[in-house]
Amino acid sequence: MEIRRAEPGDLPGILELLKAALGETPLLRRSPDLWRWKHADNPFGPSLVLVAVAEERVVGVRALMRWELVGPSGERLRCLRAVDTATHPEFTRRGIFRNLTTAAVEEARALGFDLIFNTPNAKSGPGYLSMGWKPVGRVGVLARPRLIGASHPGSGLARVDEYLPDVWPVEPALEDRPPRGWRTPRTIAYQRWRFLQHPTARYGMVQRNDATAIVRANLRSGRPELVLSDLLGRADPAPVRAIARRHRARYLAGWFSPGSPERRAAIRAGLVPLPVTTLRLVARPLRADLEVGDLSRWDLATSDLELL
Repeated sequence: MEIRRAEPGDLPGILELLKAALGETPLLRRSPDLWRWKHADNPFGPSLVLVAVAEERVVGVRALMRWELVGPSGERLRCLRAVDTATHPEFTRRGIFRNLTTAAVEEARALGFDLIFNTPNAKSGPGYLSMGWKPVGRVGVLARPRLIGASHPGSGLARVDEYLPDVWPVEPALEDRPPRGWRTPRTIAYQRWRFLQHPTARYGMVQRNDATAIVRANLRSGRPELVLSDLLGRADPAPVRAIARRHRARYLAGWFSPGSPERRAAIRAGLVPLPVTTLRLVARPLRADLEVGDLSRWDLATSDLELL
């Protein structure tokens, strides 16, 4: 078995592997367009992608998206975000996940990256911790149900404008506020790429009082939901209240770091914290002097944690 950097000709095999190992959803079609958007068009730079090749086919993939985090003091971290990791079902229990991850960490350190972070599932989480990843914290959910007219006609995944008739297409908002902890810098280029150019998920925005709420239609366990992906500009509850009054999904759900102005705005708009854990954030420092801390040192929103 050979472990090496991915080449352009590997893409069909990578996509077939991801479909076989991870499947697809209505919002996550594993298409060349989605791969290109995620791993080539990313404003932080092209991804680091390693593959395991055996019997003349791709049997394992480990993709790390380039990312950037900025702290309250202005320090910037060159990061990688672990996504699109899979082993072909016919090649499990052969150490492919560990070997790919070990090789990726070594290469990332050699390239001068500071940190890798991700939100692994329950199955892969222990494996990450055994390879030096540090637990950052458990991410919950803020939600506001729609109590009147909650049912939604039809069975397919609706467009955003079917959930929220007065939603506008996403256009970049103002530059981001200063970070309270490690935060993705929400530059105009990032906003345009993250929300406007996504090839499969359709985002929309509602603006009120110099505040912008970014929303996305979704299905969860067959139930339509509207995801509050981000709040940009002024941290004001007005656009969230507008969404909560008019959306036709079963509920509105999102998450923002404790103590953040966006979390306070969401709670003022009627979203309440639920006693559930949806994701676990872990991080792998690549510098001896870097402490990842817990969630109190991170400044995150739903858009930072959604599967891209």
